[in-house]
Amino acid sequence: MEFTLKNISKSYGKLQVLNSLSLEIEENSIIAFLGPSGCGKTTLLSLIAGLNQPDDGEILGLENKSISYLFQEPRLLDWLTVADNLSFVLTDQIAGDEIKHRIDYYLKHMEILEYRNAYPRRLSGGQRQRVAMARALAYPSRILLMDEPFKSLDLGLKLELIHRLLLLWTAEPRTIILVTHDTKEALLLADEIFVLSEKPTVIKSHHRISIPKQKRKTADLSLLHLEQTIINELINNETY
Repeated sequence: MEFTLKNISKSYGKLQVLNSLSLEIEENSIIAFLGPSGCGKTTLLSLIAGLNQPDDGEILGLENKSISYLFQEPRLLDWLTVADNLSFVLTDQIAGDEIKHRIDYYLKHMEILEYRNAYPRRLSGGQRQRVAMARALAYPSRILLMDEPFKSLDLGLKLELIHRLLLLWTAEPRTIILVTHDTKEALLLADEIFVLSEKPTVIKSHHRISIPKQKRKTADLSLLHLEQTIINELINNETY
């Protein structure tokens, strides 16, 4: 087991966001959270990252485990080149003579290697997101948190980056927690999907996907059936 959330609750003033939420996250699994807007998905990631603390409950098993975070927007440092953006997070993490190799490895797999000496402001939105993903993956973390990282991308680029993420995850497994509004993203990537309710948020349903990730197709009948089930669960929430 990678880590456990035990009876986690979180409020902001009088607004209760998370209500006694409990779950276990298996090591090297990909977990997806789906739910209505504002239900606390990002709050949940911030608690796992240690950026915020729960009001009640505890998170067990994260001691001495490194965490990387991939946001909706790239959050690159515009005054640094693409390569230097990756080097910035790696300098204190791996040996100096390995940094260039690791940078080039992840930029190559994200098909952005030719832009290693470019500045982020010169890149398209999709290219910047590739760099951000390369940076998050290059960081040698045990756990990767992803907060709707494909939200602003067109369908073709989204599917391409999902494919490349899975290739890199297969080569270097780690635990990934994905927050998304897109059921197809969750179905293509996740071992388990948790559907969250409206605030105060609880786990509404839990789905485990048995089809190997590398063999999943969006037209797979079992995935289409599960997608419809999840969509119906989400529609039953007041807002989506």
